Amino acid sequence: MAKLTGKQRKKLPKKSFALPGKRAYPIHDKAHARAALSRVKQHGTKAQQKKVRAAVTKRYPSLKKTGGKKK
Repeated sequence: MAKLTGKQRKKLPKKSFALPGKRAYPIHDKAHARAALSRVKQHGTKAQQKKVRAAVTKRYPSLKKTGGKKK
């Protein structure tokens, strides 16, 4: 995963975040989308987890969990 600097993060459009109102959990590429899922599972509320999962699945359908098996 490429490092995302503060300057680069500020340049990302709101649609590049799983929680755009807070500009939290960047999902501009698959690596960051996977990281967002991990981080929100560790630190987010159930509501945030649901929103992040929905945003990641919408943007990257291949990351959708199905029956506990990786696709």
